[in-house]
Amino acid sequence: MNTTPDLFTLAEHADLIKKLNEWDIAYHQNDAPVVDDATYDAEKKRALAIEEQYPVLAKNGASTHVGAAVADKFKSYPHTVPMLSISDVFDEHDVADWFDKLADKNVFIELKVDGVSYAARYENGVFVRGLTRGSGISGEDITQNLMTIADIPKKLTGDFPDIIEVRGEVYMTRADFIVLNTAAEQNGDKIFANPRNAAAGSLRQLNPEITASRRLSAFAYTYGELSSRDWQTQSEYFDKLQSWGFKTTRQYAHHAHTLDEIQAVYNDIMMRRADIPFDIDGLVIKVNDVALQEKMGSRANSPRWEVAYKFPAARAVTQLNGITVQVGRTGVLTPVAELEPINIGGVLVSRATLHNADEIARLNIKIGDKIIVQRAGDVIPQIVGVAESGPNATEFHFPDACPVCGSAIVQDAGMVARRCINTLGCPAQRIGELEHFVSRKGFDIEGLGTKQLELFVGRGWINSPADIFTLISRHGNEIKNLDGFGEKSVANLNDAIERARDIDLHRFLFSIGIPEIGEVTSKILARTFGNLNALRTASATELKQVDGIGDVMADEIASFFADTHNTRALNALLEQVHVRDAEIVAPVLTGVLAGKKVVLTGALSAYSRDEAKEILEHMGAKVTGTVSAKTDIVIAGADAGSKLVRANELGIKVWSEQEFTDAIAN
Repeated sequence: MNTTPDLFTLAEHADLIKKLNEWDIAYHQNDAPVVDDATYDAEKKRALAIEEQYPVLAKNGASTHVGAAVADKFKSYPHTVPMLSISDVFDEHDVADWFDKLADKNVFIELKVDGVSYAARYENGVFVRGLTRGSGISGEDITQNLMTIADIPKKLTGDFPDIIEVRGEVYMTRADFIVLNTAAEQNGDKIFANPRNAAAGSLRQLNPEITASRRLSAFAYTYGELSSRDWQTQSEYFDKLQSWGFKTTRQYAHHAHTLDEIQAVYNDIMMRRADIPFDIDGLVIKVNDVALQEKMGSRANSPRWEVAYKFPAARAVTQLNGITVQVGRTGVLTPVAELEPINIGGVLVSRATLHNADEIARLNIKIGDKIIVQRAGDVIPQIVGVAESGPNATEFHFPDACPVCGSAIVQDAGMVARRCINTLGCPAQRIGELEHFVSRKGFDIEGLGTKQLELFVGRGWINSPADIFTLISRHGNEIKNLDGFGEKSVANLNDAIERARDIDLHRFLFSIGIPEIGEVTSKILARTFGNLNALRTASATELKQVDGIGDVMADEIASFFADTHNTRALNALLEQVHVRDAEIVAPVLTGVLAGKKVVLTGALSAYSRDEAKEILEHMGAKVTGTVSAKTDIVIAGADAGSKLVRANELGIKVWSEQEFTDAIAN
């Protein structure tokens, strides 16, 4: 077997380690993770697979890495016994590979609490020092902060070793997390993404009074340095911890002797995950015999005698508490599931989309059911099925009138969505349309967000987009006297509105909310017709001749401009704003980039990413963000990473910046 990695493997591994280090710093030092657990686990698993194939890469790789370096703001101390991480396993096969190698099949199964690791040192029963995991070799001094947590005793009770370092997890219950974030939102303070972030941000404070003001909890589960030991098993150690005054997850713990028993515990806890009042992301399976643990020892970064059996990060089981119906800016009614809050992939999820009435019927879900929720990346969580029918579950009946304005609901022929017919009068639609109008890709009016729009619409001061541009002249003095406003904020809002009076054609088209028309299509229309009047008078037949405009789009555009209500609203708006004409650009039908799918990666020296994208689109290329088998060309600048590696794996043509420049010149 060839143990020397090729250049592509070296580049991929270096890119993975760079990302993992950056993510670890964000997670452990900054308490602000930038990726979810599923993404992190997948990249780490790939790095470990490369290191297994090429051991020469393991020296400073994922195999030896634990946590992140101690932050400069904290005093640090070395761990007398390294504070290692736990190897992750993700399926029954991974568990079997580990379990089959055990000389003793008696294992103890604990919850893997999603919190922040701590180490508390006791001398003669008195708490003397507390540390974070840090790099695993040294940790941050959080002694005073740990002293504020009631679950961590200041003095041990009962019979204890002269010296012992108790290790465990600081966490925040979901209920306390919701209380914290609710208060933070009311006070204008930082909002935390999930209970783990809240616990980490609260624990790693230089001012222990801030830690004390947060409702933190803690479990204990293992130990570091100790002067003596009179327990033989992990389960006995849990009993000792409780006798000393610590809390443990003993009520959820299990013994197992076979793979089937392990999987049964896994399935049971997975089903009951939402009922547990704090977040967990898996189970920890340990050899129960402590003497055997010591004999098995550790690898560079993890013990051999325990594994973390991770739950699928993108799915979880929780209870459906209710269904509410939202009205979107186009009048479409969308049912939304109100859930018992559950952590999925690092985000506390309390709502999920149900799409439409047909979807509810297809899933056959009832209020009170235990349901399976799925989340991937930034995608809105959705319900994928029923895990267990609730004993008192009730059916949901879709409303026959708009829940916002009470108007009738219609269902267009051939469509599954139901919508409110009160297009101009329904407040929900009006707010949505105005939000879209002032958004960054539209008129980009800073200071006019959802809360402000709801306030002004509610008072009758804004009823159409045109009203925005006369808002200050009509009601500026009244706005100054409202809570949250003042002389300066009104002046800033007025400046933002005035700056928005001149707008490019494609941004104008995007902002006015033509059905089916997004940012890309708006650019196509602007480059094809050049000015607003030419587009407004174009027929559906003419629109269908435009490359990139389908029949449905063409019909929607023609109908939008033919509607008398829209005509009246547009004319009023055009009295307030100036729409800049666009340069008419004929579609590129020839040339090396015409019709090609192109991906940009790395940093270009001569162009910004937006400039390069604009040039490519002018040359007839379609710019995408992901490298796939359908990609034609990858343009690689400095520090190109995984996209370049992927392109080479697939045999896709790769251009340097110079080759890109040459193509422009030609």
